[in-house]
Amino acid sequence: MIKHVYEKLAKIAVEYSLEIEKGHTVYISGPSFAMELFQALNMEIIKAGAHPLIVPGIEGIRETFFKWASDEQLVYVGKAEELIFTEFDRLIEIQADYNTRKYSNIGPKRLSIFMGTAKRAELRKIQEQRTSSGELKWVVIPYPCNAYAQEANMDLFSYSDFVNKSLFLDKENPIEEWQNMQKKQDLIIEKLNKLKQIQVIGEDTDLSLSVEGRKWINCCGKSNLPDGEIYTGPVEDSINGHIRFTYPGIYMGKEVEDIYLEFDDGEVIKATAAKGEDILQEILTVENADRIGEFAIGTNYGVSKFTKNMLFDEKIGGTLHCALGLGFELSGSKNVSSVHWDILKDMKVPGSKIIADDKIIYEEGKWKI
Repeated sequence: MIKHVYEKLAKIAVEYSLEIEKGHTVYISGPSFAMELFQALNMEIIKAGAHPLIVPGIEGIRETFFKWASDEQLVYVGKAEELIFTEFDRLIEIQADYNTRKYSNIGPKRLSIFMGTAKRAELRKIQEQRTSSGELKWVVIPYPCNAYAQEANMDLFSYSDFVNKSLFLDKENPIEEWQNMQKKQDLIIEKLNKLKQIQVIGEDTDLSLSVEGRKWINCCGKSNLPDGEIYTGPVEDSINGHIRFTYPGIYMGKEVEDIYLEFDDGEVIKATAAKGEDILQEILTVENADRIGEFAIGTNYGVSKFTKNMLFDEKIGGTLHCALGLGFELSGSKNVSSVHWDILKDMKVPGSKIIADDKIIYEEGKWKI
């Protein structure tokens, strides 16, 4: 018997997020223990007349790979992996884990080799192009698990409740809630698309960037569940100044704390961290990972707690985040990289504000437009 909450989540993903129709091919991945959500997704996809391919992940496979793989194996991308991004119409990733620290003993150099391969960057580019054209749609959805509950300092029952509320699954009609978010954010984006220059002022932060000619994107449950953010791809060589991020950056399960970055004409010229600086420095060696590909503002005030899971954290109302590396083509970004690493800053701190074309548009966590 599938829990009703997973049936509701599957319906949101299939009908609202991905708009799956008869004949679509759908690739679904995630940990094997998320069985009920796999079953619910399979049921809704079959009812829509589409063709699901379910590939559950097995515990321990990734750790074994990173521990024993040669450099040649780390950069290898097989035909099957290639087909996921080039042939399928829809992609669904179930996000959950049995151990968020499984990569703790893997050196940052090996992770950098794996992520930095040219082939993976090429596949990310193909995914972006197909997404921009509407040929491909994808969504990441959560499955409550003990590992993520522990990271969030919650028991599983409290964490499940947190997840359900962030997805509007506690509402009678969740899809209608996501549609309402879409409408509200469309109004904000209409104004943002007229802007040219952005300045971020905050704790140990004075960062300027150009958004002229770039497009702001409404994130309202179409690619991520939960969702709630508005983002763009800043002009690549326009970023100048410095920024200190409030929350740790999480990179493949590893924490990098108190990240401080300085930029000159778009490039990171200084980078420090109180913890995990070796990981930060290694990431910055990946091609174009020393530039900002995404500038975003979190808009989901129902996600109020930092949980060390960026699927939720980047949506926190009253925050902004910058992504080092890949920028999304849909926003006009031209930054291509195999890395896309979101790092989060709390903008509710007194004195924090975003100035656009000499006018305050956002102050202490609230829109002023």
